[in-house]
Amino acid sequence: MSKINKVVLAYSGGLDTSAIIPWLKENYDCEVVAFVADVGQGEEELVGIEEKAIASGASACYIADLKEEMVKDYIYPSLKTGAIYEGKYLLGTSMARPIIAKAQVECALEIGADALCHGCTGKGNDQVRFEGAFAALAPQLTVIAPWREWNLRSREALLDYLAERNIPCTASLEKIYSRDANAWHVSTEGGVLENTWNAPNELCWVWTKDPQQAPDVAETVSVLVEKGEVVAVDGEPMTPYNALHYLNSKGAEHGIGRIDIVENRLVGIKSRGCYETPGGTIMMEALRAVEQLVLDKESFEFRQTLGLKASHLIYDGRWFTPLCQSLLAAANTLAQDVTGEVVIQLYKGQATVTQKRSGNSLYSEEFATFGEDDVYDHSHAGGFIRLYSLASRIRALNSQK
Repeated sequence: MSKINKVVLAYSGGLDTSAIIPWLKENYDCEVVAFVADVGQGEEELVGIEEKAIASGASACYIADLKEEMVKDYIYPSLKTGAIYEGKYLLGTSMARPIIAKAQVECALEIGADALCHGCTGKGNDQVRFEGAFAALAPQLTVIAPWREWNLRSREALLDYLAERNIPCTASLEKIYSRDANAWHVSTEGGVLENTWNAPNELCWVWTKDPQQAPDVAETVSVLVEKGEVVAVDGEPMTPYNALHYLNSKGAEHGIGRIDIVENRLVGIKSRGCYETPGGTIMMEALRAVEQLVLDKESFEFRQTLGLKASHLIYDGRWFTPLCQSLLAAANTLAQDVTGEVVIQLYKGQATVTQKRSGNSLYSEEFATFGEDDVYDHSHAGGFIRLYSLASRIRALNSQK
């Protein structure tokens, strides 16, 4: 092992990172500092986490509250692009990784650490996301990925490893599902989901109510958007995180934001997951509704292109790259006119826009009406169509010669 003096570990308090702390000390003979990112995974996940890290052998444990910053500086910019990975996934895990990695790097630089460590496996996307961010922000720091080095290959092996060292751990041998949660979403993988012919059971869903058991009466929420950002809900001005938290509660009650997908991981493996993004689904519907009013055809098409490309850059862990920042800047420019109010009906798993208005709207009732009007001469359409189809006409005439 290369000589490491102090390493900052992205610590969750789970079985893997609890075992990583003593493993680092034994194999690298270094000081281990635990870094915990509060990205809205839930207070129950953070209770006693500092004591747990110290008991595992960490010299210190730093907890950073990143919830508001994550929504404001990472989720909202992503929303403006319309990024949806492979047509369905709202990038819940992906959008949390850049800010966690950035805060971890800042912690390491502040305390004089010479290495960074994460608990990602060698099969997943997160190892790329973390290490891509590390490379962009602090290439001078050594990166340690225990799952690519150690010979602990099972949950049982990890538990035995901790037991042999008398390190307390509340984890059990059986862990049916793998979950990841933050303010934006919660994901569930493993268990029955590993067979794509198995339908999800009730344990596959954590936040949202089964749409079949959701209220029989629809509920509406009013969302105010300014320059592509949600600034108020139901008439109350809210910070980005508070708006998301409020909409999560509303959406979850009505079973909003459930998806069951098989996605293409960056490393080439397909994986299946059940994802819940109730508040995010409502926010996305609100922004797209205002866009329909204010963006012209070419601008909307370009925004769709931005969203497709941004979804892959964010999913692939390329947030801190010039291309990703350029796409975010372009989307932000388009969003300058995306201001308006939207009313969304929540009912048994569906978030349906029922009303929308904007002072920047390009929609004109006078032009769109099927009734009589004084602003549109139907005869003008003939010349437009003749010019619009001129290339087709010339091609057909050539073929007749």
